[in-house]
Amino acid sequence: MSFSAQHIKSARLHLRKCDPKLAAIIKAVGPFTTKARRDRFGTLVSSIVSQQIATAAATAIKGRLETAIKDNRKTTPKRGQLYCAETILNFSVDELRAVGLSRQKANYIQSLSQHVVDGDIDLATINKLDDEAIIESLIQVKGIGRWTAQMFLIFSLARLDVLPVDDLGVKTAVKNVYGLSELPNKKEMESIAEPWRPYASIASWYMWRSLEQK
Repeated sequence: MSFSAQHIKSARLHLRKCDPKLAAIIKAVGPFTTKARRDRFGTLVSSIVSQQIATAAATAIKGRLETAIKDNRKTTPKRGQLYCAETILNFSVDELRAVGLSRQKANYIQSLSQHVVDGDIDLATINKLDDEAIIESLIQVKGIGRWTAQMFLIFSLARLDVLPVDDLGVKTAVKNVYGLSELPNKKEMESIAEPWRPYASIASWYMWRSLEQK
């Protein structure tokens, strides 16, 4: 799955018309440039690694993990996919900790891997489910919450209408853009985002990018 050029064009047109403040952000940021990751398992692993740590630290840990996988691979992943569940399960928790993961995150990644190997989560066909069913499927894994599942929907499955109401970046951007005195709660987020439908994912991406604008 990927964001089609037609979907992006329609989304930008809709968002510019429905929300003047968002229209200004779209003009400042420019084209929508995100491409969905085809490696679904790798996207989930990356999300778990990145939870509650700085971007630079997450990047360093992922780099060391990828090097360890390349050096110790005992199974052959699918074409174009470095990560695979069987390979992760070849590592002990202590070996995963050696690349910089906390014990908790090492356990989370192994739990995800076991769910995939056991067939409890079928990432090859998960795209056939609707958004809420996908979230419910993923959050059965310890360490994957609603936010992580929503990031998967946006950045792996290219779902167009996902509103990550608990994402700090989006909430901060909404506070700044709409002149709120404090971070919006879920109800306020949903109210502000209602005009964005059915392109809340695209709007959220522009909210993230707005934080980079001077």
